Amino acid sequence: MEPPRGEARQEGLIEFYGSFREMFEFFCKNTTIHGTIRLVCSSSNRMKTAFWTLLLLASFGMLYWQFGLMFRQFWAYPVVLTMSMHSEPKMFPAVTVCNLHPYRFELVSEHLEQLDQMAAESITFLYGINASAWLFRVNASKIHGNNRKIHGNNEKTRNKDGKIHENDRKIHENDRKIRIKDRKIRVNARKIRRSDRKIQESDRKIQESDRKIQDSDRKIQESDRKIHAQTLAKLNSSGFKLSHNFSLLRVSDLRAGRKHSSVGFRLCNSTGGNCFYKTFSSGMDAILEWYRFHYMNIMSQLPAIINISQHEEPIEDVVYSCQYNGEPCRPSDYDHFHHPVFGSCYTLNSKGTDPFWTATKPGIPYGLSLILRAEQKEHIPLLSTAAGVKVMIHSHNQTPFLEHEGFHIRPGIATTIGIQQDEVNRLGGNYGKCTTNGAGVAVELLYNSSYTLQACLHSCFQRWMLRECGCGYSRYPLPAGRARHCDYGAHPAWGHCFYQLYRRLRSHRLDCFQQCPKPCRESLYKVSAGTAKWPSAKSQDWVLQALRHQNGYNSSSSRKELAKVSIFYRQLRSQALHEAPLLSENLLLSSMGSQWSLWFGSSVLSVLEVLELLADALVLALLCCFRRLRATGRPPAPESSGERQEEPREGQQGAQGSGMGLPRHPELELEGFGSSRELGRE
Repeated sequence: MEPPRGEARQEGLIEFYGSFREMFEFFCKNTTIHGTIRLVCSSSNRMKTAFWTLLLLASFGMLYWQFGLMFRQFWAYPVVLTMSMHSEPKMFPAVTVCNLHPYRFELVSEHLEQLDQMAAESITFLYGINASAWLFRVNASKIHGNNRKIHGNNEKTRNKDGKIHENDRKIHENDRKIRIKDRKIRVNARKIRRSDRKIQESDRKIQESDRKIQDSDRKIQESDRKIHAQTLAKLNSSGFKLSHNFSLLRVSDLRAGRKHSSVGFRLCNSTGGNCFYKTFSSGMDAILEWYRFHYMNIMSQLPAIINISQHEEPIEDVVYSCQYNGEPCRPSDYDHFHHPVFGSCYTLNSKGTDPFWTATKPGIPYGLSLILRAEQKEHIPLLSTAAGVKVMIHSHNQTPFLEHEGFHIRPGIATTIGIQQDEVNRLGGNYGKCTTNGAGVAVELLYNSSYTLQACLHSCFQRWMLRECGCGYSRYPLPAGRARHCDYGAHPAWGHCFYQLYRRLRSHRLDCFQQCPKPCRESLYKVSAGTAKWPSAKSQDWVLQALRHQNGYNSSSSRKELAKVSIFYRQLRSQALHEAPLLSENLLLSSMGSQWSLWFGSSVLSVLEVLELLADALVLALLCCFRRLRATGRPPAPESSGERQEEPREGQQGAQGSGMGLPRHPELELEGFGSSRELGRE
């Protein structure tokens, strides 16, 4: 039974659209997106409807094109550097000083002399210079210098004996004066004789202690001779000999129609089928590299035989004076190590945990002041052409790689070095590859220090050497195990393998740069230097005299064997560089909202309205498909007359009376996608 026409339809608990047209009209009339209502209100004018439809589609296209650009930039993870300044007391950096005097070990002195002879012959062959006499004179002076060191202790002992005899002479002189006075005052004479007996007793004790010291020195010398004989026998039994297969040659080639000459040496693999020339445009560089190549082969014999640190000179012979913040440095402030090229090295404030090294004021008086020995008497001229002292300023608990960083201090010069600290903080993750204290790095460090990029690269290269060449480079430490350093006695083709690997490393064809990220946080030190002649001509005499009395400085060649260095903070204010995301999640959402408002003048709720429209369209489409499936599976109903049966079925009438929304779109309603009001009329 049809309800009265004037009576309003009762709304159900769940209402839904009867057709896609009704759903779209409702959305356009009620949404908060600007411009959509023009699609409905101008439906009578098809030109306007088409025009606004194109405008809305173009706006959607521009909006999502901008969204695409934003997401592409976001997924590129760009960063921006932000700089901040802060001023506070800070720890003074670590300072490494090397004297450029590699130790000439007595065990391999014969091999070093042979190498010098080979170098002299090569220089004569290349340039016609007779360098033998000069090199031998240098070696002779070095040998005499070593002999002076060996007999230094004996000279000191004789000086002690001379002082003791001098004291005895003075005592006897006093005794004579006392005996003269004894004639006048006999009571005092007895007291003086008793004091003489005590002095003589103390003299006997001193002489006894001197005899014990001499006996212990003789025992130490005997043990040293035994150790020397044993190690020398081991060295001779190893069969190591200098190879003459790596001679220096002059190589000529044609470039751009002109003849170019270079100097180098030939390296081959184990079979001799693959060879190349390690050449240099500068003959000086070629000679130095050739000498270092042979020198590394000689020095590779030492780590398994001798402890290098036991043969180094004391710190007083390298650093004559050390003061920080006006206070003298302490022996515990030094850490010693030996470098095969730069010689004896000492690192000050290596750990950075002592409050003594806290910098509270900027300026030269509050920094580090050093007077260094820069003598060249024991210098190996073909190992390094520089004269003076090597200095490097670096972070604490960090291995100093002097071949890559640092600077030379010229002898006879006072150098002032002002430093400024910069801190770099990297983001890591998607914004870049970095590591915190070496975490997540596949390369195991071979250095007992904190993580640095150079330490990781050296460790990675050493493992490539062990894998490809079967031995390790002698300048880098070895991993635990049976690995040994390379020498052409045991590995004749290691030079060919080493230079090929090093060429691949420099051209980034090894995976070391991929496996070794930069630290996420590191400190960098900017330096600025100034120099002046030191000591001056007027102050030279008394400065050298003061050093002679204080440090036993006995050089006769004025200021050319001294160097003064002052290292200080220019200012305690440091700058920190932080990486920050150029487009963070919050900024991305804000930019997307700005674009949405620009093109549609709406908000986040408008986006939800669009999502609701899509969900309703999906549900309506599913219901339509469901109706069609049911219609295809049911047989057609018989017709009693030519008129269409418009009376609703019993199930539909009951549903309309109950107000439920879903019976508004039965089979007859969805067939022509008409509205519920049209299909409800009789």
